[in-house]
Amino acid sequence: KNRAFDIAIADCRRQTSQNNNNNNERMSSNRWDPKAKKPPRGFAELAPVLSALENELRDKVRESNAGKRNTESMWPVHQINWQRSRYVYDMYYTHHHISKKVYDYCIKNKLIDAALIAKWKKPGYERLCSTYVINSNNYKFGTTSICRVPLKDRSVEQMTAQDPTTGCRGCASGVGQPRNIFGNKYGQNLAAVQIAREKRMEELESKRLLEEQMEQAANNANNAGGEGDSETDDDSDDDDYGPTPAAGVWAGGSKLELESERLAGGEEGEVDDGDEGLQQPTKKLKTST
Repeated sequence: KNRAFDIAIADCRRQTSQNNNNNNERMSSNRWDPKAKKPPRGFAELAPVLSALENELRDKVRESNAGKRNTESMWPVHQINWQRSRYVYDMYYTHHHISKKVYDYCIKNKLIDAALIAKWKKPGYERLCSTYVINSNNYKFGTTSICRVPLKDRSVEQMTAQDPTTGCRGCASGVGQPRNIFGNKYGQNLAAVQIAREKRMEELESKRLLEEQMEQAANNANNAGGEGDSETDDDSDDDDYGPTPAAGVWAGGSKLELESERLAGGEEGEVDDGDEGLQQPTKKLKTST
């Protein structure tokens, strides 16, 4: 009897240990960890930014709401959701830095807001901040949010108005709309920031190789003039361009932010100029024969 009892206890402990291990693996697996769900090749390029945004969202949720309005405490949730979805969307459609498999993986695993992206593909909604602001059930008199009204159509008192739920300053398409719809780091185009950093790092690497070649040529010719130090003056403003910038995945310096806005404006068809020739995914029209 004692032996049978011991065997039963051992089996129970073994099963409990196995269940605990399985639960720990599921709970500890990060949905942005490339090793968690075996994402397709190329997902590693998105993983650092997505992980940083997830950590930022977690910190903002835990942050104290003292001194804030009830709706204002939800601003970071909507804004980070927009920035995360916009990042993956632009990396695929605008910059072509990820494959269709990586993009579909993000959609399938709900890493990005598929409903919001579907709206971006429609004319007039290219810069929509959230699907919440266009739902007439969420506002009085069956209207939409103030952020959907172009600045040129607002009164003087409404020029600085923000949506109370998302904090959006203006996400309508057209001329004169704010480039940064939230007015903070969550409104930055992280895809353009990443591309700008990569281009800057390539320029610095090319410059370094050129300086090494020039120095080697000078040494071979026994011409030590100390000319290499005079070409490093332009690197004084590169604190936010490096692989581990102080601002993290966001643009902390004005130089990088302006460069990213230039890339976003040029490659997205210049939304602020009211052009409709945006590089948006559209369905192919059937031609009649």
